[in-house]
Amino acid sequence: MGVHIAFITLHVGLGTFRPVSVDDIDSHEMHSEFYQMTEGTARLLNDVKEKGGKIITVGTTSTRTLETIASRNDGVFKEENGWTSIFIYPGYEFKGIDAMITNFHLPKSTLIMLISALAGRENVLHAYKTAVEEKYRFFSFGDAMLIK
Repeated sequence: MGVHIAFITLHVGLGTFRPVSVDDIDSHEMHSEFYQMTEGTARLLNDVKEKGGKIITVGTTSTRTLETIASRNDGVFKEENGWTSIFIYPGYEFKGIDAMITNFHLPKSTLIMLISALAGRENVLHAYKTAVEEKYRFFSFGDAMLIK
């Protein structure tokens, strides 16, 4: 079916789950997470993009990592080790990914802002209304969704 799986190493911290407690999101201090991308993974991702394929991340840290690398390199992936502290919220222009799989996140989190940047606030609100009505599970061990 033409699906490839690429791996990156992520060191996810508890800051991922810290709620946003400021009124102005521009003053929110985003946590940092360490990542490692190999040359093979970068090559595979670039090949997929060059052939018109879609890059779908699994999880918000994967998304933040790929967006950090793509943003630094004009949309190109490169072998890299470093820290991501990128804060993605509505208005952000994605440079690396096309879609993502993630779970249903808690309100007032940077994670829900990230998925709103990708799917649109109204779409996310509608999905969450349905999730609550259908008693979906939230947080890290809950139900998942594909956002594109």
